[in-house]
Amino acid sequence: MYLGVLPQNKSNQLTERWRKKMHPDKNPNDESATEKFQELTLAYEVLNDKNKRSKYDQFGEEGLKDEMQGGGGGDPFSSSFFGDFFGFGGAQGQQGHEETVKGDSITIPLEVTLEDIYGGNFIEIVRHKPVAKTASGTRECNCRNEMKTTQIGPGRIQMTQQRVCDQCPNVKFVNEEKTLEMEIEPGMEDGQIYPFIGEGEPNVDGDPGDLNFQIKVLKHPIFERKVLDLYTNVTISLHDALLGFTTHIDHLDNHKVKIERKQVTWPGAVVKKKGEGLPSNENYNIRGDLFITFDVAFPRGTLTAEQQEGVKKMFTSQTKDPKIYNGLQGY
Repeated sequence: MYLGVLPQNKSNQLTERWRKKMHPDKNPNDESATEKFQELTLAYEVLNDKNKRSKYDQFGEEGLKDEMQGGGGGDPFSSSFFGDFFGFGGAQGQQGHEETVKGDSITIPLEVTLEDIYGGNFIEIVRHKPVAKTASGTRECNCRNEMKTTQIGPGRIQMTQQRVCDQCPNVKFVNEEKTLEMEIEPGMEDGQIYPFIGEGEPNVDGDPGDLNFQIKVLKHPIFERKVLDLYTNVTISLHDALLGFTTHIDHLDNHKVKIERKQVTWPGAVVKKKGEGLPSNENYNIRGDLFITFDVAFPRGTLTAEQQEGVKKMFTSQTKDPKIYNGLQGY
């Protein structure tokens, strides 16, 4: 750490004697002494200004850049010397300037059926993508801010920031049709993201963004999904509820799930079919269950006297008083 000054040090740790020590007149053999002296002067100014020092302690070099530029001065933080002095290092401080710019990423909802989620599917998507084509002329590119040092008088140096650009061949964007093939994997979650890297919006000076499809599972008329389990309801007659029945359910891939009841089936009774749910997206050998809830369709209207007598003979137990309770709270 140059001069042993850490970000948490007090301003009086950097005194005037250090600036005198680094003065170009005292370092005639050091070609970089002038530049270091100017940077050291700016560092001294920051450390001795409470407002600037507070911004540096809170936000680091980024908190001071606007202020130093806004005052007409240069950007002292672009130098590795000044960066090493404050403790964030020149290479680290310049790392952000070397990052490749990217175009915007796009997220589009993609509606899929529960059948797709159960068995998987392949979907073709036609994409009209802007593609860069060579055009006549040149354009500015790779623009960046560089520091320029100007001597304005004896012992007086001014650092200013200027915008510098390269000249690159000109381009224009032309929409081209492209077909993307997307695999809907069994067990995918609602809201899951399926990315196409580099298929988003272009950037003339960098890489294109990404194109993301967000899975949206449509409502199903028969089945409801909860994680890997499936839920459905079956309405049966009072006759079947009392005497038993055999039926089947057509599953999402059209295989038949057999339901057989030999005992009395009451309204709200639930039967679990193990392994008849959705497959896990991480392991297709793991499957959820299918839960079937039964509703009983009672006859409407009034029974004849003969029917009433038949029911009485069927149920020999005496009538019980109705039970009143809070069903919503599970009592």
